[in-house]
Amino acid sequence: MTSWQDVDRSAPEFAGRVRALFDAHRHKTIATLRADGSPRISGIEAVFEDGELVFGSMPRARKGADLRRDPRFALHSATVDPVEGAEKDWPGEAKIAGRAVLTEGKDSDRFVVDVTEVVHTHLNEAATLLVVEWWTPTAGLRRVERE
Repeated sequence: MTSWQDVDRSAPEFAGRVRALFDAHRHKTIATLRADGSPRISGIEAVFEDGELVFGSMPRARKGADLRRDPRFALHSATVDPVEGAEKDWPGEAKIAGRAVLTEGKDSDRFVVDVTEVVHTHLNEAATLLVVEWWTPTAGLRRVERE
């Protein structure tokens, strides 16, 4: 299992930027898989706690049922548009994909994230190129720039 702490140890500056984007807003968006394999998008709250990324699901919620059946998910930070004329100040957006590991479930489901990929999409310093940085447990941190 790859914890958030593993990401932070491997690429601390990158992990710090991604965490700041997730911490900047309370609500995130999660994608799960329905029983028929089609995607489901839901709102969710997620927090970094003791070196782990954790989130919950209310009793009998569909996203919790999805994750108990198929633990794969993608989590997206809140998204804000770049301000025209100040694009270089745009912090970008972040995504974390992985498997949700059920840890508690008495009154609600609580999941700890087994991280498979972390992505930060932003602009370069001149705000002329899109920068995509991504981290995986097997390949570490990589980066591409696109026009």
